[in-house]
Amino acid sequence: MVTVNPALETIVRKQKTLREPVSFSGIGIHTGKEVGLRFCPAKEGTGIVFKRIDLPSQPIIPATVEYVQDTSRSTTIGIKDVRIHTVEHVLAAIKAYNIDNLCIEITSIEPPVGNGSSDVFVEMIEKVGVREQEHQVPIVKIQQPVYWSEGDIHLVALPYPGYRISYTLSYPESSFLSGQFHSIELSEESFKKEIAPCRTFSLYKEISFLIDKGLIQGANLGNAVVIIDEVIISKGGLFFRNEMARHKILDLIGDLSLIGFHFHAHIIAIRSGHTSNVAFAKRLLTYITTENHISG
Repeated sequence: MVTVNPALETIVRKQKTLREPVSFSGIGIHTGKEVGLRFCPAKEGTGIVFKRIDLPSQPIIPATVEYVQDTSRSTTIGIKDVRIHTVEHVLAAIKAYNIDNLCIEITSIEPPVGNGSSDVFVEMIEKVGVREQEHQVPIVKIQQPVYWSEGDIHLVALPYPGYRISYTLSYPESSFLSGQFHSIELSEESFKKEIAPCRTFSLYKEISFLIDKGLIQGANLGNAVVIIDEVIISKGGLFFRNEMARHKILDLIGDLSLIGFHFHAHIIAIRSGHTSNVAFAKRLLTYITTENHISG
């Protein structure tokens, strides 16, 4: 069992799970097929796990970086040939509500897309509520800068008495996306109001490529935003002027939850996506669990 480096300062709180099971069904964004999702309370020390109840053996896949298999268009976890795609939107909501133990039963290879954000998963959590458990969980205080960089993509965790994320989005090929920024102090309330509604997005020129790859079969203008230069195509327009940067924060919250440990830090991200998020998560995990801290 991996444990926190005892040299790091930590605080503790009681572990949390849901009060009772809650379910939702809808289509997957990539397969376009109907899928059921059920949040089931779990005992202390379980962590966050997915359970493929559509398969005979009902395999369980822990939601940790060890089980990440692909990050090309979303974050995929799996064991051997059993996979679950696009876990980040679910995990972001679970992290925002500080849920430590949960079994997520799923009937296909990806969660239902909802409106392309975390809204539906927030609604599920709030429908049944969260309860404290007897055992405690540590929250690690990041005590020195921890960073990851590659080309023009940068992520850094700085010491901070809480959990803040600041994200800069820059797509040079799109005038509308050439510069967006958002910063948030993560809490249940701030996530629900500022981040959870923000939908996945794509440049128009990427869509034919995704279709050719057999992806986004369940995508539509109700669960995604399409950008052509400065023209926005979506149902109801944008929810926020910088909705895309906010969605990137949503993805980052979900991806960093795969570390498997809670921490306090100010995360500053520039142009990061799933691949760099997961690489940075591994760097942070190394920092949290080893005595020889690696920050570069």
